[in-house]
Amino acid sequence: MFYAFALRLLSKPLSLLLAISILAFIPVSAPAQAYERELNTSAKALLMIKNRTGRVSVIASDDEKSKSSLQATSTGAPVEPGDITVSGNQIVVRERPYRIDLTLRVAKRSRIRIESDSGMVDVIGDFEAAEVVTNTGTIHADVPLDALKFKFAWESSRPRFMSDVELPRVKEGRAGAFSISGELGPDVKRKKTKKKEPKTSEAAETAEGQTDGKDGAEKAGDGSDKGADDATKPPEKQELVHLNFTTQRGVILLNVDPSMAPNDLRERPLTQAAKAIVRSGDGPLRDAIRKISPKWFGDYARTLPAPSREPSLSARRAPGEMVTAVAPQLMRVNASVTDRNGRAISGMRDADFVVYEDGSERQIVTVTPASEPFNLVLLLDVSGSVEERIDFIRKAARDFLRTASLQDRISIISFHDDIRIISDFTTDRALLSKRLDELDAGGATALYDALGYTLVDTLKPLRGERTAVVVMSDGDDNKSFVPFPAILEAVIESGALIYPLYVPSGLIPESSVPKPSLTGDPMRTKYLTITTRAAEEGEKLASVSGGLFYPIKRLEDLQKAYDDVVAQMRTAYTITYSSTANGTGHRRIRVRANRDGASVRLSPAVTTPH
Repeated sequence: MFYAFALRLLSKPLSLLLAISILAFIPVSAPAQAYERELNTSAKALLMIKNRTGRVSVIASDDEKSKSSLQATSTGAPVEPGDITVSGNQIVVRERPYRIDLTLRVAKRSRIRIESDSGMVDVIGDFEAAEVVTNTGTIHADVPLDALKFKFAWESSRPRFMSDVELPRVKEGRAGAFSISGELGPDVKRKKTKKKEPKTSEAAETAEGQTDGKDGAEKAGDGSDKGADDATKPPEKQELVHLNFTTQRGVILLNVDPSMAPNDLRERPLTQAAKAIVRSGDGPLRDAIRKISPKWFGDYARTLPAPSREPSLSARRAPGEMVTAVAPQLMRVNASVTDRNGRAISGMRDADFVVYEDGSERQIVTVTPASEPFNLVLLLDVSGSVEERIDFIRKAARDFLRTASLQDRISIISFHDDIRIISDFTTDRALLSKRLDELDAGGATALYDALGYTLVDTLKPLRGERTAVVVMSDGDDNKSFVPFPAILEAVIESGALIYPLYVPSGLIPESSVPKPSLTGDPMRTKYLTITTRAAEEGEKLASVSGGLFYPIKRLEDLQKAYDDVVAQMRTAYTITYSSTANGTGHRRIRVRANRDGASVRLSPAVTTPH
């Protein structure tokens, strides 16, 4: 017997999740390569750091009296003391063939200046002033926004930035320079108003004294009211933070988790896919679009009718976590069952499964065998990266249509920088095949926008039914509004099985090229590969959904992948059980299959109507 485990954690506060995500980007290396030391720098002096290629992360503590420290890690040889020069309040990293990253912890309200070329810079915490100068390196700031004065400048390119709050308009200067500057936060306005108060108060006292001469009585009255004023004294105001960032061609992120930044940060009109996501009311996906194109988002959102219930920006579960249900609640989970040889085990019934939640057995309501049809979405990448292979895409899609079960309802959606509905759900294979003639190629690749649209628009009305998405792409997203982490969370919410079939954009049939012994160009016989990032993200999409990832290395492998996808779906059982989760603590689901040597793979659990 085999137990498939699925850990379900409760949603954490959004600030905690973002803090954990940001810290995950701070460089950490093996102890053998690390170099650490305390810094005897002056607390109020300007701390200057120069590191040409490595990452620099400066983190301000919550205490103005805390000591400063430095940690250096290397991507090559161990860091030696001579690699870093510390002189007074200046830190300089010596150039090496490999990268040396710095992490500095400084006192609250410190003043820092960082100079870099291509390395990323992190400024995290409450600083008095932070000045950063880079060439192409990304500048990431996570600072209090209650009282912020800033200037961001791009000297050799158009601005590329993303902010958690809306910033003023971009100003264009001379010789192709651009800047954004201004002030943020209520405390900035209060400080401006406060400067005029002493003069106004003093003038009033002088006038009163000249008018009625009641100095003694009024002073006594002022003193008696002081205690009451102290009792209602507002909370301490945030001290002003100054940011001055200058870059030639880099990216600036203000209070945005770097992992949540998409590849294209330029503000642009909303696509049909993006508009559908905005209409869906999905909070995290909507928020991602708002941050990229705040003006276009606002203009479109104002045209929509007011929702009956405002979408919340609550934190979603991390990959692998399961939903928390309110008792009594029906939960649905897809379970794929195979034997020791990976072959499907068919014919299983309710009595062949046992579901445990937090170690306690739960009542199984129904087990639906794989004979029931699926609602399949075939998501086809027709971006410019595959323009010359449009005939191949049509043929590959038709091969899949012939492989899928005749009872499965299939919808076809193509995408490049936007989506196009080729066909709604139907079992008419002839109609689907004919519609494939309408495919057009060209443009950038907005894979995650297309997947987001599929989840929140195409599949949302089918929640509670069997749903799956087969993605045929090279996996290299370069145009989406929505970043990968947000899509990963949306996949978990949907309960849909995801099967990424990633085909390298330069893949060619082995039979179409001569053998190496017959040509002077042996490179023609080699195959382009899927990028590492695309492969990692494809594997994650499949893993969190309960599907499988197929990296295609030869065109001949496609049919094998189709056969396997269909077999995998046919091995899936939909298990509906009664949950008594009370919404607190951690939850864990495991499913046991009563077959010798059985292996069970679970999709995320979702709530289902009674």
